[in-house]
Amino acid sequence: MLDALSYDFMQQALAASLLASIACGVIGTLVVVNRLVFLAGGVSHAAYGGVGLAFHYGWPVLPSAIGFSVASSMLMAGVALKRPEKADTAIGVLWAAGMAFGIILIDLTPGYKADLMSFLFGSILAVPVTDLYLMAALDAALLAVVALCHQTLLVASFDREFAEARGLPVRTAHYLVVGMTAVGVVMLIRVVGLVLVMALLTIPPFIAARSARSLPSMMAAATAWSTVFCVGGLALAYRWDVTSGAAIIAVASAGFMAVSGAGVLRRAIGRRNPQ
Repeated sequence: MLDALSYDFMQQALAASLLASIACGVIGTLVVVNRLVFLAGGVSHAAYGGVGLAFHYGWPVLPSAIGFSVASSMLMAGVALKRPEKADTAIGVLWAAGMAFGIILIDLTPGYKADLMSFLFGSILAVPVTDLYLMAALDAALLAVVALCHQTLLVASFDREFAEARGLPVRTAHYLVVGMTAVGVVMLIRVVGLVLVMALLTIPPFIAARSARSLPSMMAAATAWSTVFCVGGLALAYRWDVTSGAAIIAVASAGFMAVSGAGVLRRAIGRRNPQ
């Protein structure tokens, strides 16, 4: 693996892994504690509509996908707040409609479309330098928003009724979390693809939550776990010449099973040897 770092594309892939891991740790934690996993899945698949727009009109892919995802996520967030009993249906419809819209636009676009698989299953080895700069700027923006709104996000995430009673802007916090989720999802699509993005968005925060004592510590631990999974997946993909996105998720899944198994084993030992 170390000799591979002499190549520019591997250096860029490693940088993309680190930048995506920051977004994964921050956004994934908010998704998990707010129980927005299904909504995040809808946003990730609706993002394909932005990819279709970019290919059809020749726009930059990452900004187009972010814009489309944020717009879709605001619709989903609005339904989830105003008609929670209809939220699952609305998210499912927007999920499918976004993908269908993107596929139709791509089908109507003349020319070679070989790059499309990278958005479905990820292509971290092909992330351009311009995307790295944009990912760094988005990470900085996400961290700044979380730092400024930390108290509101913390209270609204764990006790919405108490937050409303305190007069905190709970609805604004909800839209903010969903909007940041849309941005984070698009960043992770470049790493593992929209088919696998939910695993990287949920596994690191789940593992981090087992030992974290605060929201910031959970975000930091989730970022660290995501970095381990991305770097490990990159090494696996380079060694065995397999798809990088799938390799990253395979490493993350193995880590999830190992940590879960260790927890079950500790509880079993504790029951057999009570203090």
